[in-house]
Amino acid sequence: MSDSRLGEAALFAFARHETFAPRFGWLHKAYMQVKRDQGAFLADDAPVLFGVGKNMVNAMRYWSRAFKLTREHSPGKGTQAKFSYPTWEARWLLDEDGADPYLEENGSLWLLHWWLVSSRPGAKSHAPTWYTAFHLAPFSRFTVGDMAQLVTRHVNFSYDKSPEEASIVRDIDCLTKMYARSAPEKAGSPGSYEDLLACPFRDLDLLTFVGTRGKPEWQFTSRHRTSLPARILAYACLDYAAKFSRQANSISVARLANEPGSPGRAFRVRENEIVTALQKTAADHPQLNLTEAVGQRSLAFTADPFVLAWEVLDEQYDFVTRRPGFPSREEWAAKFPKLAESEQKELATKATNATDISDTPATLFKETA
Repeated sequence: MSDSRLGEAALFAFARHETFAPRFGWLHKAYMQVKRDQGAFLADDAPVLFGVGKNMVNAMRYWSRAFKLTREHSPGKGTQAKFSYPTWEARWLLDEDGADPYLEENGSLWLLHWWLVSSRPGAKSHAPTWYTAFHLAPFSRFTVGDMAQLVTRHVNFSYDKSPEEASIVRDIDCLTKMYARSAPEKAGSPGSYEDLLACPFRDLDLLTFVGTRGKPEWQFTSRHRTSLPARILAYACLDYAAKFSRQANSISVARLANEPGSPGRAFRVRENEIVTALQKTAADHPQLNLTEAVGQRSLAFTADPFVLAWEVLDEQYDFVTRRPGFPSREEWAAKFPKLAESEQKELATKATNATDISDTPATLFKETA
């Protein structure tokens, strides 16, 4: 079944971005620092280390975690502080010899977008407002009030407590600022003009401003995604299929296009575009095959779809994992054992528990940058 309930798909985390959408260079810089020092975000000189203002450090920490590039866990007994541990995915993408450390390819932005709004056991989304907007919204055009009402309804159904309404509104403001090519800025809002200029995810053209300054409205776009590589879309399809089966199996294209949590909803693409991408990818991967029975098209795979997904993705970036010295998942896990501990703790957390298990009891920085 699809994870239609928000609590099953996303951890309780609202307004952790300090109003800042992710900016060019932030993720690479964050990865390089936490690879060297897992307590970097908590250091007294963190603003100097990261070269940003104090609450931008909090934003970088949040986005690194939300994109599944870090996991957080206590470094040892007797401390409530949460250190940040770089995931193998971060090593694969952002290291100097990684796939795309400076995110120069649009495909990498699509990939990060998928990681942000996708969910699987042990790797839930840390962005419940984003998950709701892309996967659970029954409308394509909305006002802030429309989306806030929808998110609030799903939050009340899914968690054992609710955030302040202002936190949900800040999330929606950040979401529109992150994806929309043109939007009205709030005078005096932190980083409003800078974010509109510096957020790379606006290049995906997933959201557009369609209202007026008197009545701001946004609309999700739905068109042929010329900047979305076929292998990235195929990766997301296989990654989604791996939620339900880690063995040879099949999944219908209709599910890949329409289910809450699916690539079709995340990327706002239709069945035909998914079919085209899967056909292109399957031509080079004999373990993948598109079948049709009784008018229903399906993606069949003869091995673990999670493994196949990474084979497809790695090929898109000229086989990063085959480069000399590149660590296997097992080697990376041995280097950072807290990653596995964090995953196990998440797996043991009930879906309705309104606690972000990776968060610290108190936010480190409160001042405005």
